[in-house]
Amino acid sequence: MSNPTAQKFGHPRTLVAETAHWWVLVRPQQPTLGSLVLVCKGEAAAFSGIPAAAFSDLKVAVDGIERLLTDFVGYQRINYLMLMMVDRDVHFHVIPRYEGAREHAGLTFADAGWPGQPDLAAHVALADDQAAALAAELAARWARA
Repeated sequence: MSNPTAQKFGHPRTLVAETAHWWVLVRPQQPTLGSLVLVCKGEAAAFSGIPAAAFSDLKVAVDGIERLLTDFVGYQRINYLMLMMVDRDVHFHVIPRYEGAREHAGLTFADAGWPGQPDLAAHVALADDQAAALAAELAARWARA
């Protein structure tokens, strides 16, 4: 069963992968191609409130994310943003960063904030079916890695 934050970001439809303590989801609003949300499965509302095992398991999730996105989008930098101003459950917005643009599924994804802070307002809004298709593609790549 998912928490409200995971549900807001489309779980289980947008699920790419999961570890013991984390869900990796496609972010429906893509400021850059391959943007994800890394959501803790627990109900902690503060980073310090997640169980010790979740901190250890975070390494597993991050290793998988970076391997996946290196292959998929060829990012130059990666940003992990823990904003938690609206959605209370512990989560990170994972934004692969690159100069220029990437093409995928007939869409163009430019990094509007490059080389500065990510511009989350400048994004490609994926429809439900597009987000699910991207999640399925990334899930298959995750499984092969």
